Amino acid sequence: MTLEEVVGSNSTEKKMETVSQALEELLVAAQQQDCLTVGVYESAKLMNVDPDSVVLCILATDEEDEDDIALQIHFTLLQAFCCDNDINILRVSGMRRLAQLLKEDTEDSNSNEPRDLHCILVTNPQVQPLQCQALQDVGSFCEESRCSNQWVPCLELQDR
Repeated sequence: MTLEEVVGSNSTEKKMETVSQALEELLVAAQQQDCLTVGVYESAKLMNVDPDSVVLCILATDEEDEDDIALQIHFTLLQAFCCDNDINILRVSGMRRLAQLLKEDTEDSNSNEPRDLHCILVTNPQVQPLQCQALQDVGSFCEESRCSNQWVPCLELQDR
């Protein structure tokens, strides 16, 4: 391994960790300001009605979801729509951490199904725009990834 490879990989790891932290901050801030849409079907409905308000589409899976063909088809359609409408897309692994951030119970006491966290949209309403440095950081990461021909960058959220 060359010095450039060691320095480059360490720099990449730090960048990914910084972006992961920014994403976590963004999700918490967006939820507090009611700027999140959670669920594949709910997200598709919102993008059909008001795609201009969507600034980030998060597609989340874990290893056990990789074989879910229906979910992968939904993801493909959502990604195509996002690309056509200049919406930043991010693939995320770490569903348990995502549930922690959004304060989702994995087992609801009322025996209700937990919300579908596989697709989350961050919206930025015209009336009261979401003011958040984390949104700019995540957006910059997505833009940098597109410039290096990685159209759907991937992040891993670590359990804490």
